[in-house]
Amino acid sequence: MRKKEELRILFMGTPEFAVECLRPLVEGGYNIVGVVTMPDKPAGRGHKLQFSAVKEYALSVGLPVLQPERLKDETFLQQLRELRIDLQIVVAFRMLPEVVWNMPPLGTFNLHASLLPQYRGAAPINWAMINGEKETGVTTFFLKHEIDTGDVIFQERTPISPDENVGQLHDRLMLMGGKLVRQTVDAILENNVPQLPQEQLEEGELKPAPKIFKDTCRIAFDETLEHTHNFIRGLSPYPGAWCELTLPGMDSATIVKVYAAHPEQKTDMTIAPGSIETDGKTYMKVATKDGYIHLDEVQLAGKKRMAVRDMLNGLKK
Repeated sequence: MRKKEELRILFMGTPEFAVECLRPLVEGGYNIVGVVTMPDKPAGRGHKLQFSAVKEYALSVGLPVLQPERLKDETFLQQLRELRIDLQIVVAFRMLPEVVWNMPPLGTFNLHASLLPQYRGAAPINWAMINGEKETGVTTFFLKHEIDTGDVIFQERTPISPDENVGQLHDRLMLMGGKLVRQTVDAILENNVPQLPQEQLEEGELKPAPKIFKDTCRIAFDETLEHTHNFIRGLSPYPGAWCELTLPGMDSATIVKVYAAHPEQKTDMTIAPGSIETDGKTYMKVATKDGYIHLDEVQLAGKKRMAVRDMLNGLKK
């Protein structure tokens, strides 16, 4: 068994989700010899360069940071060689070329926010909730050529509550993921690493988790009530489901982002999906195939996020 202080680890990641996987390793005394993250990007009106969450954390604890534009760049590859890495860990980063993931003698493992082989792709947390799954989890696996297909090391499961949104689920999986990453490193240190081919875990149809774009987020009210509700919470708070509605007192449709909603089941719907019912003061609900979706928290273009009651009161002014 190797000592954790001797195992030279390189960590790759970008958002807050990755920070909470790096933090327990740093605080646990593991030997992180470097961190790789995305290049700084200009943001805001002043186009000030913005650091990734991983870079901010790495600098705060004194870890060296690499930010290559191109992962096949020879200068970057030479930097990796000089670090004499034993193991690489990837969490919410980008697709690695083989010359990078195949470099360390103990391999490269990834943390994925689903129960692989289900929900391979860029947005597994969103799609699991949009599709109405009752359970999800996190998986560590070794990288190989095809994305998200390597042998599974560990998985941890968790139920999806019907009352939570994707932001809340994201935060729970983030903390679970940090524990699973540390558990995986410990198994590697002990030379006791389970490796299960994903083909042995396949049950039924495999569901993908492709990247989400603005058009993906448009609400289709001609779906079932359950699907519409799952769709809204599966995109809240980010990137946010949206629709075009003609609001009370308005002559034309406007874009409305919906952050929170609740369902009202009806067995005898007589109005067309997408029709609005409101008292103009306290509630607004939109018809679906088999019920109403009550809009609870919304945002109009150029406005802040607010309760529907406040939006309706604002429309009367």
